Amino acid sequence: MIKGDEVRAAAAVVAGRVRRTPVLQAGPRTWFKLEYLQHAGSFKTRGMFHQMMAAGTLPGAGIVAASGGNAGLAAAYAAGELGVPAEVYVPVTAPAVKVARLAALGARVVQVGTEYAEAYAEAVVHAAATGARFCHAYDDPDMVAGNGTLGLELGAQLDFDTVLVAVGGGGLVAGVAAALHQTAGIVGVEPETCTTLHSALARGRPVDVPVSGVAADSLGARRIGEIAFDTAVATGIRSILVDDRAILDARRRLWADYRIVVEHGTAAAYAALTSGAYRPAAGERVVVLLCGANTDPADLV
Repeated sequence: MIKGDEVRAAAAVVAGRVRRTPVLQAGPRTWFKLEYLQHAGSFKTRGMFHQMMAAGTLPGAGIVAASGGNAGLAAAYAAGELGVPAEVYVPVTAPAVKVARLAALGARVVQVGTEYAEAYAEAVVHAAATGARFCHAYDDPDMVAGNGTLGLELGAQLDFDTVLVAVGGGGLVAGVAAALHQTAGIVGVEPETCTTLHSALARGRPVDVPVSGVAADSLGARRIGEIAFDTAVATGIRSILVDDRAILDARRRLWADYRIVVEHGTAAAYAALTSGAYRPAAGERVVVLLCGANTDPADLV
């Protein structure tokens, strides 16, 4: 797993490249970490900057990434800031708002397959053929360490007991755990239709799972990353599940109560509280990571 020292080193590398995102008190003992305000609309910008900058000089062919949307957006943004070309492979099911934003950020977009795993396979082949650097969306040490800077930042902003983190491939929850596991409990929240971490913990190893549902565009990895699984075992990360109805309700509540617009995968973390899937103990201080907002807000009206 990634160590705290690696996260602190990553913070020095990306300093000045990423935003320090605020926290909002949402209740007597509940806070939101507003990471959806990050450049390119998600936490993944932290990891992508670190992954690219830690590599040293990037090749003239630039970078290639595969993504359900957010990692690609982060890769496109970071590549543009660093002055290298980006090519992003996404499933044909990726939301139109994400595909349009990728193009606006200057990336060449290739749509292939119906799941992240299919886009990933094509991207790896293309990177090898062209000499571009492949930037993994979650299962890369530099990516995880960069994501972990969110946890490091949060720890300096608040005193709390527990963090609720949406889980797809696991790059965020692993980074947050690396930064915070000695001082806070880390709870991964997954849709019932995308159970990468939950299934891996049950089986004792990463396994392929079917993916579907409202949050599959951002939490639709077919298998938890090795780094995330090792981190979960080593640090005692818990996994809880929420259904699509709870996710939809939590997303609408965030808009109705706080005028916060997030994507369905992000809302999964809040759904753990609003649905009762996670019940804080008396006096427990809970932070919900709101990690991405690349969504179409039209259905919130």
